Amino acid sequence: MPTICLTAARSITASVNPPRATFVDLPLGNTVGRPHDPEFQRDVLRRTFAAAEAMDQPGTITDLGVGWDSDGSWKRFATSTGVGSGDGGDDRRQRVEIPQYQYESDRLAAGG
Repeated sequence: MPTICLTAARSITASVNPPRATFVDLPLGNTVGRPHDPEFQRDVLRRTFAAAEAMDQPGTITDLGVGWDSDGSWKRFATSTGVGSGDGGDDRRQRVEIPQYQYESDRLAAGG
């Protein structure tokens, strides 16, 4: 049985190069849609299975055309901590190369 990755993180999925994948423009943690919306969730799965049947090239990522809302406004909230400049841009902390730990015991447990 072939496998397929259903992802809401296209760039991450592309970097690991799965044999086949489908992309949905939904918030992380909600890959098949909103909770308690079984019809939407079934539609996402049907689209995923149909895409898997049609894929004939390894590494294919198919955009299912599924979104959380019609205007993409959910992304403004997903990239905001609510404490930034107020301009609606991405105000999360910049990622750094050095691992960050909440507690010294966490660093020690990680072998750092």
